[in-house]
Amino acid sequence: MADGAGMMKMFDPGRVKERMRANLKNVGVCEESCFHVTESVLQTSLRGIDSHGIGLFPHYHRVVLTGRIARHPTFSLERTGLSTAMLDAQSAFGHHAGWEAMKHAVSIARETGIGAVSVKNSTHFGAASYFAFQAAEQDHLGMAFTNANSAVMAHNATRPMFGTNPICLAAPMLNEGPFCLDMATSAIAKNKMLNHQRTNAPLEPGWCMDADGRPTVDHRAACYLGASGGYKGYGLGMMVDIFCGMLSGCGIGHEVVPMYADLSAKRNVSHFFMSIDIARFQDVTAFKARLKAFADAIRAMPSVDPAVPVMIPGDPEKQAFIRRSAEGIPVDEPKYKEFLAVDPGFAEALR
Repeated sequence: MADGAGMMKMFDPGRVKERMRANLKNVGVCEESCFHVTESVLQTSLRGIDSHGIGLFPHYHRVVLTGRIARHPTFSLERTGLSTAMLDAQSAFGHHAGWEAMKHAVSIARETGIGAVSVKNSTHFGAASYFAFQAAEQDHLGMAFTNANSAVMAHNATRPMFGTNPICLAAPMLNEGPFCLDMATSAIAKNKMLNHQRTNAPLEPGWCMDADGRPTVDHRAACYLGASGGYKGYGLGMMVDIFCGMLSGCGIGHEVVPMYADLSAKRNVSHFFMSIDIARFQDVTAFKARLKAFADAIRAMPSVDPAVPVMIPGDPEKQAFIRRSAEGIPVDEPKYKEFLAVDPGFAEALR
């Protein structure tokens, strides 16, 4: 969903955030879940990642009403070792469960140098960067992974096995926001394919597959996703499922319930979070200064196209955050109608 494309509405960031929180509170969601869902999707949309931003809110509202999401979760945490723990999310919003898990990972890392927390029985957690930033803001390296229902082809297969299974790393930098690599191991996110189908936007080669597992650029025929980097990307997707589904003892690959199928069914999603205390390895200020210098050296490299600067992961999102914070968050007309169907009060959140 490109800024300014087609018939776009523009949400005011502050007003849409308050409307989302009020909406969830009105349907009985606890204060902490309301906070983390809205903070996550707003941050993600401001960073220009529409596949995991506020556009998901109407869906989240619906699955609260069906009972898929626990409105008042009581998390169960088991400390399993000096540096490890397992958290049972009990079907909470993944945004809330993930924040709780990373909070414990950071706390453990302060004790031992590294903290790793596995999460089971969760739901969609939005953008992985929300949790990795949580660690980076406390001068740790933050890593976040999640599995998802099968939508990505195993290499040379005719049926999907893995979810989009993202990999995320955030690291603090001197005098700017953290470095952040947040990437699906699929060519694109599943919600990005759905966004293109909803807006009739063209697909790029390699993004999607049809029902027979063959590459397609026809958004009407697209059913599944290609792996990022072919067999290498699908291997990374399997790695994420080992971290998430296997370590948690929860669902893997095709065992995870689809996000948009039976909206009352528990999804069996699992996550994995890691926090590493930089101070156990390097002086934190020196590390942040060196990473900043490393990033700036990359950015200063000559560009093949002088009109397109060399960037590091996270730079486009930093630019989008500045722009959208000032101009608002774009939503296409069909998505805007979804918001109004959930709550007519969203009309008051427009700029």
